[in-house]
Amino acid sequence: MALTPLAIHDLAETVLGCVCVALDRTAGQVDGQPGCPSCRACVVPGQPAWDSCDDPCGEEASGGQLTVSVARIFPSTDADFPSEARIVQGVRGCALPPVTGLELVVTLLRCAPTFSEGGCPPSCTELAAAAQVLHVDITTVYSALLCCLPGTEQRRRGRRFVMGQQKVIGPEGGCVGLEQRVTVALPGCGVCPGDEESP
Repeated sequence: MALTPLAIHDLAETVLGCVCVALDRTAGQVDGQPGCPSCRACVVPGQPAWDSCDDPCGEEASGGQLTVSVARIFPSTDADFPSEARIVQGVRGCALPPVTGLELVVTLLRCAPTFSEGGCPPSCTELAAAAQVLHVDITTVYSALLCCLPGTEQRRRGRRFVMGQQKVIGPEGGCVGLEQRVTVALPGCGVCPGDEESP
C-alpha cells in the first residue's frame, strides 16, 4: 500500500485527538488536574513555539498548550523498523522502501509557578501542586499513546510503533511541561509517477 498525501497529517491529527481525550478523562478523575488545553491544542509545522501556557481563555476552559509535530521521516524495513534503512535507490527504477518511519513529537505545556510581584519565590505548596499536574500529565500522555496508536491502522495486529524518550521541558518563561517522542511505521512511500492505477 502506498503512502497517501494526507497520511502523515491525518495521523498527527488522530494522535492530537487521542491525547486530548485522555487528558480530559484524567481531569475528571484527579481533583485539580486540568484537562486538554481548550484554546491551544493543534498540529503545528516544525518545532512548536511556546506561545501560550496561560490560564484558561474562559471560565470553563483548561489552560496550557498541546501540540503534535513531525520531527522526521525516514526509510526503514519490516525486519529492522525503527532503524533507518541504508538502501541505495535508483538501481531498479522506483523501488519503494517497504516502511516509512515517522517520528512525532507531542508537547504539552502548563503554567509554572514564578516569583510574586514582590519578588518572592513560589512556595513549596505551589511547586508541589505544579509538580503533581506535570507528573499526572506525564503518565496520561504516555498511556494515551500506548493505548491509542495500535488502533490507528486497519491491520490485524494494529499499527507498529516505538515509544521514544519523554522528557520534562522548562520551567522557562512561566511554562513547564513535557515532550514525548514516538516513532510510527507507515507504508513505504507515495506512488511513483507513471505507476498510478488507472480508474
